[in-house]
Amino acid sequence: MIRQYELVERVKAYDPNADEDLLNRAYVYSMKAHGSQTRASGDPYFLHPLEVAGILTQMKLDAGTIATALLHDTVEDTVATLEDIERVFGKEIARLVDGVTKLSRLELNSEQAKQAENFRKLVLAMSEDIRVLLVKLADRLHNMRTLFHLKKPEKRKRIARETIEIYSPLAERIGMHKIKDELDDLAFAELNPDARDSILAQLARLRNEGENRVQTIITELRELLASEGLPDATVSGREKSAYSIWRKLQRKNVSFEQLSDIMAFRITVGSVGECYQALGVVHAHYPVVPGRFKDYISTPKPNGYRSLHTGVIGPGRNRIEVQIRTQDMHEIAELGVAAHWAYKQDHQPRPNGGEYRWLRELLDILEHAQKPEEFLEHTKLELFQDQVFCFTPKGDLIALPRGATPVDFAYAVHSQVGDHCVGAKINGRMLPLRTQLQNGDQVDIVTSKAQTPVPGWERFVVTGKARARIRKFLRTQQRAQYMELGRGMLMRQFKSEGYEFTEKALEAATKIFQQPTVDDLMAGVGSGLHSVREVFHAVFPGHKAQAAPAVREAEESTPKPKAKARKESALPIRGLIPGMAVHYARCCHPLPGDRIVGIVTTGKGVTIHTIDCETLESFHESPERWIDVSWETGPDSPEEHVGRISVVIANEQGSLGTLFTVIGKNQGNVIHQKITNRSTDHFELLIDIDVKDAKHLTNIMAALRATPAIHSVERARGR
Repeated sequence: MIRQYELVERVKAYDPNADEDLLNRAYVYSMKAHGSQTRASGDPYFLHPLEVAGILTQMKLDAGTIATALLHDTVEDTVATLEDIERVFGKEIARLVDGVTKLSRLELNSEQAKQAENFRKLVLAMSEDIRVLLVKLADRLHNMRTLFHLKKPEKRKRIARETIEIYSPLAERIGMHKIKDELDDLAFAELNPDARDSILAQLARLRNEGENRVQTIITELRELLASEGLPDATVSGREKSAYSIWRKLQRKNVSFEQLSDIMAFRITVGSVGECYQALGVVHAHYPVVPGRFKDYISTPKPNGYRSLHTGVIGPGRNRIEVQIRTQDMHEIAELGVAAHWAYKQDHQPRPNGGEYRWLRELLDILEHAQKPEEFLEHTKLELFQDQVFCFTPKGDLIALPRGATPVDFAYAVHSQVGDHCVGAKINGRMLPLRTQLQNGDQVDIVTSKAQTPVPGWERFVVTGKARARIRKFLRTQQRAQYMELGRGMLMRQFKSEGYEFTEKALEAATKIFQQPTVDDLMAGVGSGLHSVREVFHAVFPGHKAQAAPAVREAEESTPKPKAKARKESALPIRGLIPGMAVHYARCCHPLPGDRIVGIVTTGKGVTIHTIDCETLESFHESPERWIDVSWETGPDSPEEHVGRISVVIANEQGSLGTLFTVIGKNQGNVIHQKITNRSTDHFELLIDIDVKDAKHLTNIMAALRATPAIHSVERARGR
């Protein structure tokens, strides 16, 4: 346990002008407020805020942030109030404590709406003062370190899952890679211990085979740099973490042995010039792996990260990754925003984190998302993807997720530019809007005031901002269309029954159908939510229905759900008129999480395909049959969908048993398997598995790729 004087000394060691009195008062106040409270481990509760404060001292943060860490649970877990905190510690500390306190525990699964709403609060709070996020990350890190004390496995998994989905990407976005790596590893150990153990075992095997390969490479690199005029360069090396290897197995269809950068080496030099000198030395002596060089010094990442990355066939013919940076760059790489905290220059913290473009973009998504769940979907999309760097014609840098298109670029420049985008010049050539951008592309967006977002854009954009803006526009446009359709259907019904249609007559029916306005009621009729007959009889309850031809025609124009279709479409799909028959294509086996498109099929309603399904090529000449759709997951979603994988496995005793055991351990259920090819050394199989969504299937495939007996795993297409 950190003693009071030890905490003060830690802060004073890096900030001699720190407010010692504030730290002492916060320490004593928190200890008294928490009193005899204990944690699940049995330790005094005060130990938790104290450890959080200790983590933040390692980042060399200001006294106000340390005091906030000591006090962050007092309002939520003790009798202390926010007014008490403000009276004793002032408005700034009270504001920071309030920002952290508001962020009640994020919930997943059935309470996704609550989780999403609290994530909105988190974004708003950290947009006002980034220190709120720093305290929250330190709080989560200590909770993850002590997670094993919780007795309920489902609670441990929930906390680990939200850590890896929300807090770890946020830590990466503000450049705090050291905290991100630890959060990832602790969460991975809880969520998938078998996969982690398998990877660690294979790392141990490689280590034994290589006889301390890392130290050998370090020594050779150090001697090489010294002989080339860089005697002061330091070289360090490490194996990649189990979780980062797991992520690569998820993204690439390769075996563990085929990964080229399991080992990473860092060269630290004294200046930017020496960084490029060291790069020249490494490239002159070792073959370069094509496509692996990245210059984040001339083009830093949005979170401030700067370094040179290259892949080479290094000492001993080992494929290695080499990172070259200065000591200042290394400090920023480890601590991110905390490394250049303003007290080091003028003792005046800059709390708003205004230089972080990604934070402003999250706020923009927040403004345009219709529901909290939609906001969470878009922001997860933003946080998890790798990036490419492109330029405007004036030379301004725009950072985008990997796979971004000119439409994403246009929305990143300005929302209005995106809305009116009609074309794009990429490096001086007019190219389609769906073209994926590459690092270094110069993009010139062509706009027209007559242009508006089109449904097809959503099928290829990858940024949350672009998707949120497009969906908002389409919702507005679609509502107007539904409203006009509903108005026409009602006018027809009224006329056939001998009544004059007026919007005033519909006002009484709005309450019956729980619609706020007459326009909403008409839109509900047009979308099929309410039938024309129901609305008419709500307006004229005493009227006897007549079987007039016009009425029958109006009724027939309103889609009626069929029992079979309703069963097949148990998972709601956004973009379809309610009651529309839905089928899932067997050619591509779409899963929740896949990007999808609907094709109107004669006699079947709508068939859902994945966006990359080869079958779609046959519909290119029939754009009128395409429907823009997306999954709408929620607590009522079905538990299982069928995912199909193709597996190549060693033809040896026990291999099939291992295959099915790994699938079972990852909560997959094999419902069908077929051997498509058999030779003396391997089997090829098609396996159908009940899974929850595309991510679940991806996790199973990654676990299989980490298994030595399995040569390759791919998602299968076709019947």
